[in-house]
Amino acid sequence: MKLIFVAAIVAAIVYTFRDSAKPIAEQLKQTSFQVILAICAASVLYELVEGWITYAFARHYNPGFRYLDGVESAFYCSFYRVATLGSGAGIAAIYYFHEKEIDYSKSTGMYMIEYVIHKVSIAILSVLLLIFNFGFFKQNYSSYLWMLVLGYGITVVVACFLLLFCCSTRFHRLLLWLSEKVNRKLNGKIERQKAQLAEYCGILEEATRDLLRDGRLIFTAVLKNLLKFACWYSIPYLVLRAECDLTLFQGMAVMSLTAMLAAVIPSPAGIGSTEFVFTLLFSVLIGTGLAGSTSLLYRFATFVFPFLIGAVVALNHQRKKRIQRNS
Repeated sequence: MKLIFVAAIVAAIVYTFRDSAKPIAEQLKQTSFQVILAICAASVLYELVEGWITYAFARHYNPGFRYLDGVESAFYCSFYRVATLGSGAGIAAIYYFHEKEIDYSKSTGMYMIEYVIHKVSIAILSVLLLIFNFGFFKQNYSSYLWMLVLGYGITVVVACFLLLFCCSTRFHRLLLWLSEKVNRKLNGKIERQKAQLAEYCGILEEATRDLLRDGRLIFTAVLKNLLKFACWYSIPYLVLRAECDLTLFQGMAVMSLTAMLAAVIPSPAGIGSTEFVFTLLFSVLIGTGLAGSTSLLYRFATFVFPFLIGAVVALNHQRKKRIQRNS
């Protein structure tokens, strides 16, 4: 039944993305095997580093948690990220950690801390790439200055909010006080949401005590995240290096801005928004046609390929659980 369930999810995803599947398949046929291999390798490296980050955090709660478990969880979440259009990756991660003998509350706190560091690392890498490529941006994107300001501004604000939400007990008290005021004005209509907010604040405070005291863990997690993003952000360069004189750091800088702007456009799992912003920004450098085809390859490497591997991992995970129950 579980095999049928996973197969049904895959079939539903294929049907949902039937409009974009054909263009991606056609673009793959026109792309050299070396380029496809390179972008797939970059995609796998991203997940391997993601598993490395999870492994470092999970060992605090379960010393028996292995690096391979971290990698499996990364692909496991990639599968459910697509299967649920972005909404179920966190739930899948927490469920997986619980199966590895980490309590639900600790799993939730650990995942939230990882997510905060993930977002803060995006802001750090974006600022670094902007500094090192300022002349390049000024020359090619002066007419898009408002987009640059919007992208970096929103990213920094979100990062600061998440840091406060993660680390500050006073900020938690302020949020709970505001939620109580709003709940009173609405005659108790958000009582459930208020209680949920209080629960999340408590979980985060406990996770902060357990994890954020380890400065070395946090510092190395940020560095690993920078390496992780570099894998995905380098994909446009890997595709375009034979087509134009775009350097690696320039391609990463434009991709960083693309990811930031796409994140603020409401769409399920970033579907559609990433391609739109990608084509808009890269067309300034390489033309609309080549930018559009490159965005399809980027979507394949960061969305479709990890999902396919994740489907195999999810099936194998269920198989191992069935064997353990029967033994």
